[in-house]
Amino acid sequence: MDKRMGSLVMIAVLMLVTRRWIGVEARPAVERRNLLANGLGMTPPMGWNTWNHFYCDINETVIRESADALVSTGLAKLGYRYVNIDDCWAEHDRDSKGYLVPRKSTFPSGIKALADYVHGKGLKLGIYSDAGSRTCSQTMPGSLGHEQKDAETFASWGIDYLKYDNCNNGDLKPMKRYPAMTRALMSTGRPIFLSLCEWGDMHPALWADKLGNSWRTTMDINDSWESMVSRADQNEVYAEHARPGGWNDPDMLEVGNGGMSNDEYIVHFSLWAASKAPLLIGCDVRNLSKETLAILGNEEVIAVNQDPLGVQAKKVRNDVWAAPLSGYRTVVVLLNRSPEFRIITAQWDDIGIPPKTVVEARDLWKHATLEKRFVNKVKANVRPHACKMFLLTLFLYQNRMNPKVFSWLVG
Repeated sequence: MDKRMGSLVMIAVLMLVTRRWIGVEARPAVERRNLLANGLGMTPPMGWNTWNHFYCDINETVIRESADALVSTGLAKLGYRYVNIDDCWAEHDRDSKGYLVPRKSTFPSGIKALADYVHGKGLKLGIYSDAGSRTCSQTMPGSLGHEQKDAETFASWGIDYLKYDNCNNGDLKPMKRYPAMTRALMSTGRPIFLSLCEWGDMHPALWADKLGNSWRTTMDINDSWESMVSRADQNEVYAEHARPGGWNDPDMLEVGNGGMSNDEYIVHFSLWAASKAPLLIGCDVRNLSKETLAILGNEEVIAVNQDPLGVQAKKVRNDVWAAPLSGYRTVVVLLNRSPEFRIITAQWDDIGIPPKTVVEARDLWKHATLEKRFVNKVKANVRPHACKMFLLTLFLYQNRMNPKVFSWLVG
């Protein structure tokens, strides 16, 4: 092929790629009439939550030590900044004026002091309530009918994140109950990330983007392969509804709690990252194994989750999950659900790359760029209950074009 023909081929590829990505990369900002205009959640939130490991066995010491651990392990620098208290933090009943009261036996210093400590670490504090009369544990009051008072209380304490659950709701539809808390939070003037935990009961992805920064699309996860992959599947159905400012939430991470193998936890983290799910650690961060820290601290996988384009991965064929990323890149997860080795193939026409495009693949778990270049497809032999996660970059762009032209094209 002479130089002229080579240049024509590259131009043709550029035209195809530009046509493919223009609908995503250059799409206009979505206009929403939004009750929750708090400017938060432009990328999925990252942090830690008490529930999956501690359940109700929590106290202020656990919270302080966990905040310390996020800093000492380096996880905070990677973006894990929310320290979220789940259910069971308050007394059984409100005080005589109708205010929530931190449980004296477990939070004797109060939530305001805890928020000050967490903020002093450069982190943010989250708390939990319920859009019903009582929380799911039945140990403390919910916020139904007390939304304004509770929102003002949370703001006065310096709360940065509210997980808002769905128990004991008196059969009132969530579309009736949740807006009251959204309005109440907005009226305080304090930006508080609002995580709606409605369990996917009435398809919140279809309506909750005007009320919250994230919304649960599934029932609670547990620390098992079956639970994890089923939550990923249920969440994937709503992929087109996720975008900066509002995210589908398949529940918190179980990585490190011991119920799955290391390969299965890598699948868990890979799918959550590619799906632009909130990355909320659910294990005891004070006692992380090297293997767990390596998973939770994988900067390349975290970067996929935090990519500013904010497009959630979808299953395109036979457990090939893919999504476009900024800079005209693509993330692909090849998932093997079977108990045997499988060769899994991602075809360009399935993942939106123009035919005959030469692609460079980086293995995000081996932290290595493969020597082989790929045309029309990429495939890999994947272990049972494991995955491969590749970042695909157009090889022609990077290696055969004038760098100034390439920089101008991809912005």
